[in-house]
Amino acid sequence: MWQSLPLAACCLAITAAAQVPSTPPKEKPHSVAQVLNDSVSNLESDLIPAAEAMPEDKFEFAPTEGEFKGVRTFAQQIKHIAATNYELGGAILQQKPPVMVNGESGPSSITSKADIIQYLKDSFAYVHKAIDTINEKNLVQTVVNPWGEGRVTRLTLATSVSWHGFDHYGQMVEYLRMNGIVPPASRR
Repeated sequence: MWQSLPLAACCLAITAAAQVPSTPPKEKPHSVAQVLNDSVSNLESDLIPAAEAMPEDKFEFAPTEGEFKGVRTFAQQIKHIAATNYELGGAILQQKPPVMVNGESGPSSITSKADIIQYLKDSFAYVHKAIDTINEKNLVQTVVNPWGEGRVTRLTLATSVSWHGFDHYGQMVEYLRMNGIVPPASRR
């Protein structure tokens, strides 16, 4: 193949390769808050489109047979994630959540798809605000555990946002598929 390329093209390729720096430019280090917020943003970028993908008339869907008996509805999954985000954010900030969490169920007054999704989006804004306060100095300092006795680190609370949210996201994906809907993250 190289034999068929004109000499000028080969010289251009060699010259371009020679201009690539031997060491990559130094990156600005990421802050602890940036790394933690990136993790939450990954969850958010899958979860919100999944919530939006379910038609409003299916928001109260929950499987009812066998192992599924008594599980949360699709809407209840979303409200639970949002309420937990508020609890985790409040614990990081060492303050009461700014909205009703109702024992991690979210406000019973929020029932429409639009309001539930807004509650979820607002919970992410709040948890990002809380994570923005985490730095190298307070990362492993303990705060009051929002779910019981004792204390936990801010790092534990911030990482809990993602693992908890993705746990319920997996359940939401199953609900979407049971209703013939391909989750947006699987459409890529």
